[in-house]
Amino acid sequence: MSNKFSDRVLALAGLAQALQQVRRIAETGQSEVSVVQASLDSVFRLDAATPLDVYGSVPDISAGLRLLRGYLSNEPRDESLLRLAMSVLQLERRFSNETEMVSAVGDGVTGIAPQAGELGSTHPDVLSALGGLYADTISHLRPRVMVQGNPHYLGQPGVVAEIRAILLAAVRSAVLWRQLGGSYWDFLFSRRAMADAANEWLR
Repeated sequence: MSNKFSDRVLALAGLAQALQQVRRIAETGQSEVSVVQASLDSVFRLDAATPLDVYGSVPDISAGLRLLRGYLSNEPRDESLLRLAMSVLQLERRFSNETEMVSAVGDGVTGIAPQAGELGSTHPDVLSALGGLYADTISHLRPRVMVQGNPHYLGQPGVVAEIRAILLAAVRSAVLWRQLGGSYWDFLFSRRAMADAANEWLR
């Protein structure tokens, strides 16, 4: 298995796992706490030695790996999730070109990290801080990532903050994917290699 696809698949799995939770929260107002925690923890691991260290362990990213494998293998899929993922990948390109914003987000994450370390990354106060950071920075980029769901839940400040916090985690995974050499060509010419890499991680 090619190491480049092994690492890139982890980053894409991180993206898929985060956005699946965004979709779930937007539709139901509920999330899987352990899965969300794995996504949010990755935001604070800015100096991780390896891509796997960003996500903690294979079990922590397994939901995303299974989801990605299904997409790459043309299993029935949530087209709304796919569109959301493409929007985040486009957003990452714009974000990475805004050096001042990148620095602002990095500084913001560093400032929130002690609170996350004390309370946990899924604590409402941490979600509020991360969501506020996203709202003050990345959300100003165009075109905006539009999350559709149940208006009842999308009108609740706590739900909105959690969605924004997880979108920050999704962007973090998109940045990692690009840093590892990922490009849209992967989806055209390397689907089998990426599916094989996902399978290897899940064994």
